Amino acid sequence: MGRCWCMTERVKARRLSDEEGQRLLRIVRRGEPKATKSVIRYRWAMVVLASASGNSVSAIARMVAADEDTVREVIHRFNELGMRSLDPRWAGGRPRRISAEDEAFLVQTATTRPGKLGQPFTHWSLRKLVGYLADNPRRIVRIGRERARRLLAAHEITFQRTKTWKESPDPDREVKLARIEAVLEHHPDRTFAFDEFGPLTIQPVPGAGWAPKGRPHRLPANYHKTAGVRYFHGCYSIGEDRMWGLVRTHKGAMNTLAALRSIRAARPDGDPIYVILDPLSAHKGPKIRAWAARHAVELDFTPTYASWADPIEPHFGSLRSFVLAGSNHPNHVAPTRALHAHLRWRNAHARHPDVLAAQRRERARVRSERHRRWGRPRQRTAA
Repeated sequence: MGRCWCMTERVKARRLSDEEGQRLLRIVRRGEPKATKSVIRYRWAMVVLASASGNSVSAIARMVAADEDTVREVIHRFNELGMRSLDPRWAGGRPRRISAEDEAFLVQTATTRPGKLGQPFTHWSLRKLVGYLADNPRRIVRIGRERARRLLAAHEITFQRTKTWKESPDPDREVKLARIEAVLEHHPDRTFAFDEFGPLTIQPVPGAGWAPKGRPHRLPANYHKTAGVRYFHGCYSIGEDRMWGLVRTHKGAMNTLAALRSIRAARPDGDPIYVILDPLSAHKGPKIRAWAARHAVELDFTPTYASWADPIEPHFGSLRSFVLAGSNHPNHVAPTRALHAHLRWRNAHARHPDVLAAQRRERARVRSERHRRWGRPRQRTAA
């Protein structure tokens, strides 16, 4: 009797919308205030962004120091719930008095302009919202102001100032994203990513670390920044999970070309390679395009305002956390050395045989416990 071998489908985050991609990028790279208060939210956002930009589950697990099964669970949860999946799931407490239908009506009402519901004001206050819910022609919901605020916060609805938002105006958005997904799926060993990280300035950078209670580490204030700025031109190999780059004084076509040459040197066989990068003007000049055509380098640009699709973006979060945060360098030489030292450590540990073997043993041990799931209590068997 023959045996059928079936290839399992690769676990990957669904394609992000422009709003989701920019929010995740702000959490991971720019330090969203809410993210700094929740380590879980920061790490899960890094997992989702890395998966959506084409990183494999194993590479993501090494990046966030988590088990591969945990990474898969986070990705599946995001595909099901969206951005709400980034919030920790807390359990316990007395039974709910507000039904799911009441909660959905609360959210729908709060996100609807009062004028459309016949109310003479432009926005809801909690008092006005609770009053309308208790006396309206559609559905009566009696709820306190604090409870309403907590339920809205659980759905990521807070009282905010109106802001503008950049949707990608790129007419070829879907075509570019489809091409990036295609090269990541079919040619991962010959696909690279490139982007600049910065600006890097000489100033004390706040951070976090272990210290005696009530005696945190302190950095001196610096009001004069006379050393200028630098930019790290980063290159990332998808197949090897390896990162390298150079620090330069500015962004420019010549520095971009130098980085692309280092990528081409990583595959000197002359066969085609694929480089994913954002559509900055310094990345797509005529000299760069001519050089790429001569050396079998396909430049795959992310859509406008969609740099989250670049696989190197989530890896910049580690550089900001472990190289810049909590630092106070005297000049640009010191952070450049620290950055390259961190990259050497990262690349050595990303593929270290002992680390990979330990990860395989741990995954096998977790899977062998049939009555336990990662992070959940052991189920009791029936007597």
